[in-house]
Amino acid sequence: MRCGKRLKVADFFCGAGGFSEGFRQKGFDLVFALDNWQPAVDTHNLNHPECDCVKMDILELDTPEKIDAVVPDTDVIIGSPPCVAFSGSNKAGKADKTLGVKLIEAFLRIIAWKKSKGTLKHWVLENVPNSKDYIKDGYSWEELGLPGRGPRLDVKQKLVLNAADFGSPQTRERLFCGDFPKPAETHKGSWVTMSDVLGSLTNPLDGREDVKIKDPVYGFIIPKSRLTDHFYDSRVAEHEWKNAKRMKEDHPVYGRMTFPEATDRPSRTVMATMSASTREAIIFEAKDSREKHIGYRMPTIREIATFMSFPITYQFESGSEGGKYKLVGNAVCCRQAAAIAEAIILDEGFNPPKSFVPLPDVRPSKDLTGMIRGSKKEGHKKPDAKFWMHVPHIKFNSIRAHISNMESDFKSGGIRWKSEIRYGPAKGHKVAAVDNISLERFMETGEKSTLTLKGKFKKFKSKVNRTFDGKLPDAETFQKMFCERKKRGNTPENVLEKIKEIVDKHYPEKRFQETMLDNSSRTISIDKDKIPIRVLAAAYGCNFVVEQLMGQLRYGKSFKHTASPSSS
Repeated sequence: MRCGKRLKVADFFCGAGGFSEGFRQKGFDLVFALDNWQPAVDTHNLNHPECDCVKMDILELDTPEKIDAVVPDTDVIIGSPPCVAFSGSNKAGKADKTLGVKLIEAFLRIIAWKKSKGTLKHWVLENVPNSKDYIKDGYSWEELGLPGRGPRLDVKQKLVLNAADFGSPQTRERLFCGDFPKPAETHKGSWVTMSDVLGSLTNPLDGREDVKIKDPVYGFIIPKSRLTDHFYDSRVAEHEWKNAKRMKEDHPVYGRMTFPEATDRPSRTVMATMSASTREAIIFEAKDSREKHIGYRMPTIREIATFMSFPITYQFESGSEGGKYKLVGNAVCCRQAAAIAEAIILDEGFNPPKSFVPLPDVRPSKDLTGMIRGSKKEGHKKPDAKFWMHVPHIKFNSIRAHISNMESDFKSGGIRWKSEIRYGPAKGHKVAAVDNISLERFMETGEKSTLTLKGKFKKFKSKVNRTFDGKLPDAETFQKMFCERKKRGNTPENVLEKIKEIVDKHYPEKRFQETMLDNSSRTISIDKDKIPIRVLAAAYGCNFVVEQLMGQLRYGKSFKHTASPSSS
């Protein structure tokens, strides 16, 4: 193996520098980087002062002359075009891909030009797996907008790699394509876990001064005083973690997730947006220095940076926690980048460094140490806020009963509440509107409805009536209570909780979770042969509430209903 010479690399869309850091660790010379976001440029320059990182829009480099005036000739070009357009979480994967494709082609234009000069040996593009369908196997000179004639640019490699297989404490899958040798998976089957990270970095709310911090990925040790962006209060407000808990444990369509995080595994994919109230939020139990439960918290910036396999001495230049979170979440996992860098350097016949090469001893202009996030108040929603929620924790094989205001005409002030049964997958789910007259007949006379079940349903109906008859506001007030985030009274959320309590009392989950009524003759307009009795009871409660809201209960306690608005 050869020694001495160091291969040169240029990094486009460099962000915080995760791609660059992986190549630095394997002995590459970072000679050029580019990004159009100032905090990214500042972060890259802070950690890689030897590299010329410039703030610029890559779309400006649209001719060979402009490319050569800005970009030096290098052995390797790496880049991670913004992935938001291709992400499956952006508008369920239906976001406009035009700009995303344009940025990828701008990157490939630079590669094609530099490769035609004979200097470029390898190139790597990183993006989300969904982008694979938008990256061709090859591009002509003309397709990339280059003048004259030139060689075709072939995309020789397309690999979806899991960061955990390379030593990152995160199961982050990303597409790597370009012209490079396949990297070796160093940690397949022996993943680094969140527990490894939390144990090494120690409790951020522990005030002890006599601790040493060991990097759980790279193994070196630093004093606590050198660890930035970790020892601060990252607890979240009760309404935030409760919403995250509901979305994780009781999403209307997707499966159950753990709350708080089960830390005996790598982290899920770190997102670029810091949120504590969503299904994707990473939430830990918060404990004080005596290990007493004191709420729930988000990961610190240092924790998520370690999930991304940044060394614990890597610094992030932003004036806010949210800005630092974005820098980290948009980055390339360093260990993935390092594995590709090592594959390239071995392919070129050089020896990579055998141990971690320390970073410059620098600090960010703003260290979050000692920060108290402060309780985030639950603000009012807009008057036209949409509501769509099922009866909590009453779901079987994706069948669930909902109340929604989705068909309201908010512009004219026409608030319309609706009840319905939904079933099926997230994409292509089905909706059934079943009125209470039909539900009563089915529950009382259905083929599988025994005398015991009939008696239970009679008591259930009576309890629903006593709970809601004459005790609900009109539709507009119900909407206002939802938008103003009222905690008490018959708000939409509280009403659904009450329906759940009534269902649980009369049809306890342990006994009735798998009790089904036969619908093979399609007595109820649901395309299912078997329907769970708990969901039917929940649907009855939802219908009753909606009828009250919309002014359609006219007969007091006689249980003679007009058709539910959901059946129209």
